Amino acid sequence: KVMRMKVNDQVIVCDNNDNTWLCIINILTNDTVYLSIVDKIIENKELTSKVTIAQGIIYREKMEEVIDKITQLGAYKYIPIQMQRCTAKINDEKMDKKILRMNKIAKEASEQSHRSKLLEVERPISFKELLALSKNNQYDLCLFAYEIMENTVSLANIFKDKKYKNILVLVGPEGGISESEAMLLKENGFVAINLGPRILRTEVAPTYIMAAISSLVEG
Repeated sequence: KVMRMKVNDQVIVCDNNDNTWLCIINILTNDTVYLSIVDKIIENKELTSKVTIAQGIIYREKMEEVIDKITQLGAYKYIPIQMQRCTAKINDEKMDKKILRMNKIAKEASEQSHRSKLLEVERPISFKELLALSKNNQYDLCLFAYEIMENTVSLANIFKDKKYKNILVLVGPEGGISESEAMLLKENGFVAINLGPRILRTEVAPTYIMAAISSLVEG
């Protein structure tokens, strides 16, 4: 009803597993839509690298904004992280509802950008659990955005001569990443990156990162 669709209209259907079909609406009821497949669509809307954005927990409105934007830019997963300088808290009693809402936002953003996969919003984890992710061979590149320019590298240099399949990028909360956290990240194989000479807000940095990676791996 919201989309004002009717019988014989064409729609695009994805199964979240890289399969996309052009379909036609045969029957519409109050709670069900019956379709028939017209043709399989051969297209690739996903990044060649699976990028997970981890972020220090921020306020709900900002988190939802981040999820919407990075989904449109091709991010694979979003993980909230409990860090030293987090000022926002997530109420455990309302956790399931919040995760459900954020995944709904990701679904709508995926539809809008015609992606064939949905970004997955995971439950928050501790900083210690984040460090452990670098050791389970799930990611072949782990990065963290750090505003102190010394001993950091640019994304352009990282992607200059090598391709990566699974990438994890950490962005700090409003208060940034503490020195002790930065030290632990480096000790656990994370590479510090800079996002240029300007200091970006935490809700802007993930969008910048996804746009930059998209340009570097697809350009």
